[in-house]
Amino acid sequence: MDPLPTPDEFVETLSPALDQAAAIAAALQGRVPNVPKPGEPTPVKAALTIADTAAQEALLVPLLARFRAARLEAEEDTHVVELFTGAAPRHRIVIDPIDGTLHFYLAGLGGYAVLAGFAIDDRYQAALVALPREGLRFDAVRGRGVRRGPLGGALEGARGIADGDGILLSDTVPEAVEARLRAAGFQPMRASGGAVAVAPLVPGVRGGLRLSPHGAISARGRIGTLIAREGGALVETAEGAPFPDSLDEPATSLVVACDRETAAAIRAALRG
Repeated sequence: MDPLPTPDEFVETLSPALDQAAAIAAALQGRVPNVPKPGEPTPVKAALTIADTAAQEALLVPLLARFRAARLEAEEDTHVVELFTGAAPRHRIVIDPIDGTLHFYLAGLGGYAVLAGFAIDDRYQAALVALPREGLRFDAVRGRGVRRGPLGGALEGARGIADGDGILLSDTVPEAVEARLRAAGFQPMRASGGAVAVAPLVPGVRGGLRLSPHGAISARGRIGTLIAREGGALVETAEGAPFPDSLDEPATSLVVACDRETAAAIRAALRG
């Protein structure tokens, strides 16, 4: 029997596919309608476009050769999904081809993301994130740091540094919090949850805040937290506790920051 695939293989396999999925999303933005999935509880969950399904297939097909036995959690119900057997359930693949379809991809409220994560025993060991609007992509393997670069280009090591005043906010953050951050001298910008998670690694951005008032942040929404941690950023809850490393431990808020000063400013704005 072949040995089980490694986190390094996951990143190597998906790197070209991530560029392809991001290119598909970018090319179709503004050209595809919303065709909502039936039975979903909210418009955000129901939002679906042809770009979502095409980008997901681009991510999944390359994984079949070595990762077919993994337990797959994919956002959309596309053809390739049923080909993953789940025979190696400790290996968990989580895919979101367009994170933020409704507010950020269709409505253009801010940055959206393409997300792929590989977990073993419910902890992410590898993560890839693309931000098509910003033309950026990131990848990380646990314990090995972060690589960052332009879509389609070479990647280099990166760290979260205070090189600007930007703060990424999820669409669920109240406008009053945004106003307080602006009054404190920051430049708050709206972005999908997947983009918020990698905020300190985005040039010109110091941190991010995500709130999930109706339930725990999903496994998809946590993919970028591995990238933030490997880039030296603070990854915590709104209460200041470490954000859970286990995918099965619930958390309803996420604060990511390049330094303690930025994290404190985000919490101050949240408290009012």
